[in-house]
Amino acid sequence: MATGAHLMAASGPRGVSCYLCAHSYDRIRELAEPKTAACANAHRPLFLYSCGRESTIWERPLLVNFGLPSDRLLKLAEPKKCHPAYLQQRLRQSSGWPVSPAAMNYKATPWIQKLAQPKMLHPEFQPAREVPTQVTNVLARSSSRLQCLAGPRVVKASSFYENICPEAVIRPVSKFAQEATASPRTLELAMAKRLHPDFVPMRGAEWPVTQAAKQAVATPRLVELAQPCKRPPMSFAQFNPDAFTVKETAKRAICSPRIKELAQPIKR
Repeated sequence: MATGAHLMAASGPRGVSCYLCAHSYDRIRELAEPKTAACANAHRPLFLYSCGRESTIWERPLLVNFGLPSDRLLKLAEPKKCHPAYLQQRLRQSSGWPVSPAAMNYKATPWIQKLAQPKMLHPEFQPAREVPTQVTNVLARSSSRLQCLAGPRVVKASSFYENICPEAVIRPVSKFAQEATASPRTLELAMAKRLHPDFVPMRGAEWPVTQAAKQAVATPRLVELAQPCKRPPMSFAQFNPDAFTVKETAKRAICSPRIKELAQPIKR
């Protein structure tokens, strides 16, 4: 049997090209075959996420197939046991955890004993006063006057003071305040604030005209600038009375053929 090399040598360059084409075609078909999955779950369907990641879809097994948990799982599921010291009957003022003998026999230093002392009260601290009067007869009844005085004062919500006399001041002033004599310092503070020595008051709207200004002669330019601005009245500011008045020149005008053409209405 002749080999591929003998055939190519016998057929020449054309045979060589045909052999290469056939060989490359077989290789392309081999590469086009889908790749077989090497995992053990190749027969299961796949679910593709949005990013193209594959995930094997597992079927939910039946509850009958589940067996009892192992001894190891049961042991791990038990709760953690407490320390034997926690289960002892302890007094309420005792600690919740056992104290080592070394900590119980430890001798505290003077500094630790000083820090362990509770905070003392301030020397000027005064405790709450006791009731000055002890009521002995609880069944005693107060008079109507005491009940009236014990009631709260009703203040009206108003923006003025109620005066007995119309001529009285709005805010009542005590008699001692009226007869008081102010000290020099109070009189000094009561004085109004003075103005600065260089203060110049505002000039009034009218001031006297000098004699030279009265005898001055205005130039034609000043007279022209002194004329008021002529503006139409407000009644005719947005209304033109001559808007519908046809001028005499417009009445004698002759329109061109182009204007007649444009004046015709559009026919639709």
